[in-house]
Amino acid sequence: MKNKKRVQLTIDGMDVNVPEDYTILRAAKEVNIKIPTLCFLKDVCEIGCCRMCLVEVEGMKNWQASCVQKVAEGMVVKTHTPDILNFRKKNLELILSNHPAMCQSCNRGSTGCELKTLANTMDTEFANYAKNQEVITANQIMEIDDGISIMRDPNRCILCRRCISICHNVQTVGAIDVINRGFNTVVSTTFNRPIDESKCVNCGQCINVCPTGALQEHSNMDDFWEILKDPEKTVIVQTAPAVRAALGEEFDLPLGTDVTGKMVTALRMLGFHKVFDTDTGADLTIMEEGTELIERLKKGENLPLITSCSPGWIKFCEHNFPDLLDNISTCKSPHEMLGAVIKSYYAEKEGLNPENIAVVSVMPCTAKKFEAQREELSVNGLQDVDLVLTTRELARLIRKCGLKFQNLPDEDFDAPLGLSTGAGTIFGATGGVMEAALRTAVETLTGQELESVDFTEVRGTKGIKEATYHVAGMDVNVAVASGLSNARELLNRVKNGEAHYHFIEIMGCPGGCVNGGGQPQQPGYVRNTTDIRALRAKVLYDSDAGNPIRKSHENPAIKELYATYLGEPGSETAHHLLHTTYVKRSINQH
Repeated sequence: MKNKKRVQLTIDGMDVNVPEDYTILRAAKEVNIKIPTLCFLKDVCEIGCCRMCLVEVEGMKNWQASCVQKVAEGMVVKTHTPDILNFRKKNLELILSNHPAMCQSCNRGSTGCELKTLANTMDTEFANYAKNQEVITANQIMEIDDGISIMRDPNRCILCRRCISICHNVQTVGAIDVINRGFNTVVSTTFNRPIDESKCVNCGQCINVCPTGALQEHSNMDDFWEILKDPEKTVIVQTAPAVRAALGEEFDLPLGTDVTGKMVTALRMLGFHKVFDTDTGADLTIMEEGTELIERLKKGENLPLITSCSPGWIKFCEHNFPDLLDNISTCKSPHEMLGAVIKSYYAEKEGLNPENIAVVSVMPCTAKKFEAQREELSVNGLQDVDLVLTTRELARLIRKCGLKFQNLPDEDFDAPLGLSTGAGTIFGATGGVMEAALRTAVETLTGQELESVDFTEVRGTKGIKEATYHVAGMDVNVAVASGLSNARELLNRVKNGEAHYHFIEIMGCPGGCVNGGGQPQQPGYVRNTTDIRALRAKVLYDSDAGNPIRKSHENPAIKELYATYLGEPGSETAHHLLHTTYVKRSINQH
């Protein structure tokens, strides 16, 4: 980077000196000039199709899309001449002319719809398109596709292609693309089939990057109210670690704010009978998965062991790597484990009928909605988890009930399934499952206490991380991948014999659960300039560092669970409750 050639240019009369590989858009930011965009998203969508970022470059015949036009020595750029501003306004009005004026009923997050924000900024006028708007608003021209996890509303789509880019290039799933031509152009699945009949893995990354309300999670809020009003139901909620690291964004708190205590209070005020912590389920996962890893290491069978916490990754593997299913840990994901424990151990402990217990999981993940209804994730005819709400849905519930979130007092999770360790908390960041597992596995294999529990080599947002640890006389090779393109690359290397690992952690979403498809949506200008994943992950690592118990096997609640109910990790009872199987799927099989 130090040796990279730099160029001098002028933007709106300001001298700018930047590396030669900068675009005009990026260079403009260096002098605090904000050029509007709708399609551009750093490292995701850089195709210049929305034309909102056009600028005038001296000596060039036509205006240039600043998001893709590279800088050059001596370049003179004008970003806001009267003609350019007028063009952007007219261009935006044309986009709006084919967009339903239904902002009041749109569930786009509190950060706001990028289209609406830009429309307000550009002082757009609708008078010339009033008739067309009336038609669009009255007739939902295209049918809404409401799947188990993801809802697509093509009427709200502005064809920015962000969703296509992240699905194809970042996740390598390719479930959606542009179909038809001209005025009939839409973003859809192959043959315009329902999303649930496509190769979609429900990761929800398309939702995170959508600038409008065209892509949202399938709403389960009405289902929640139906459960809550049933007088015979004991309604128990559990929350994933990543939720507490992002929920505050929905209430205008700074990125990277830990809102654990306020979240717990809000959940009690919403009417839940008990508030448990999925981190406890994460500690339980480590006990089972760590035991599984040790057994496989000793036997030398079905290695590498691959983690199974991410349902988007699991479905991706079922579609694309069915020959590796035997390598995936048989452990259920943490919230499914905790759901099974609530409806068995906890029900027995409290004298409750499991049939009258409803478990609601608040997750950063849209794929958890699909996961919860899998037949493989049930015990004795009862689903482990009855309902999944995203972080965004929880925020809507809080607002709907009129709770002033920022002013709520801090409260603690309920015992016994609200007691967790720092190891359980870091599950929400890429590398967290690996680090938590290593803390327990190393001490189990060596019989010695670790001098330091921090395995920093597997931390950070890098897509693929590798490390080797010398444990009990053997070298243990580990790898961590987040984002499905990185997962695909890593697994292809394993299949081709180019890499040899004992243990692999894979998270379907880039950066892990902190960047899950159910997390608060941030607009493009924030995603382009801020490492959101790192800020949210820091919340979890700070919580881990401040927790007096940082190893899963030292969790008193987990110790009691095994002593009084499960017996030991990997026992018959544990396998019955906490382990599962997988399904080989054709590429378009639900």
